[in-house]
Amino acid sequence: MPRANVRGLVTAVWFGGRMATTLILGGTAWLGRQIAARAVAQGDDVTCLARGSSGSVADGATLVQADRSRPGAYDALAGTDWDAVVDVSRDPAAVADAVAVLGPRAAHWTFVSSVSVYAQDDDPPGADESATAVDPTDLDDYAHAKVTAERAARAALGDRLLVARPGLVAGPGDPSDRFGYWVSRLALADDGPVLSPVCDDRHVQVVDVRDAASWLAGAARHGTTGTVNVVGDPVPLGDLLDEAGAVAGFRGRLVAADDDWLTEQGVDPWAGPRSLPLWLPSSCTGFFRRSNQAFRAAGGTLRPVRETLADTLEDERARGLDRPRRAGITRDDELDLVTRLADG
Repeated sequence: MPRANVRGLVTAVWFGGRMATTLILGGTAWLGRQIAARAVAQGDDVTCLARGSSGSVADGATLVQADRSRPGAYDALAGTDWDAVVDVSRDPAAVADAVAVLGPRAAHWTFVSSVSVYAQDDDPPGADESATAVDPTDLDDYAHAKVTAERAARAALGDRLLVARPGLVAGPGDPSDRFGYWVSRLALADDGPVLSPVCDDRHVQVVDVRDAASWLAGAARHGTTGTVNVVGDPVPLGDLLDEAGAVAGFRGRLVAADDDWLTEQGVDPWAGPRSLPLWLPSSCTGFFRRSNQAFRAAGGTLRPVRETLADTLEDERARGLDRPRRAGITRDDELDLVTRLADG
């Protein structure tokens, strides 16, 4: 019998035709809210436990307001059994508390970690989930905190746990401004120049937030456990920028600057103020080229990058192409840099 059919039978037996109970620890910010929305859409009875300061819950979900850093944060959920729990936290203490209190009554648990936990950005292309993770020593560091949280969840939950490690999540509503920078900048520039890094031998690997959320929301139904990289297919950076330009109707030219020159000008890689998003040092050969075979084998699907770009541009236009951004450089700064580059 095909694997997909086996999974369908497991779902029917496990939930017995009743509405599945799903708890999202979070659920009001971008990815968590998308997971909640997709769990509602698949027929789950969805509860989100969150402070509620990041926004509202998805339509059809119930918000339980609580601060996970305070004693008694889970009191309102006492005695409830859950078919699925999804935790998106980066706080190891919050994760440990949650699995201790709620774990015994959860049939399946998903902890959303990150590919940032891998110790080497220069792992060979195609590295899978067996690649070495960092040895956590500094819980203020994002990767170290996520690894510590993974370990706490594994110790408490064993084979009921899925550790999902997303890569760069992209799409409409992205609060990081990284992926959306390029398609919005190319649209804003129109027929003017746009500064870019040298793209040779560089790749981008994104997963649309809607694809990631749909898979995460369905993981309990499919009985998916273990560790899975939730990542898209690697795409050459130059191809992504060409595709973004086509979507944006860009009629100008990309002006490529090498790494040393950008660094000398104080332009940072990857993210943050005065950065060129998605540009990584040439040493990071494997960061955007990790294997997604386990994700696909577990039912993960990926929409075309062009669709993500088009939907992202629509969202960027609604928010304002020239708005202040969390990542990227301003248009005026960019034009000044292009002039300096031309002047040598």
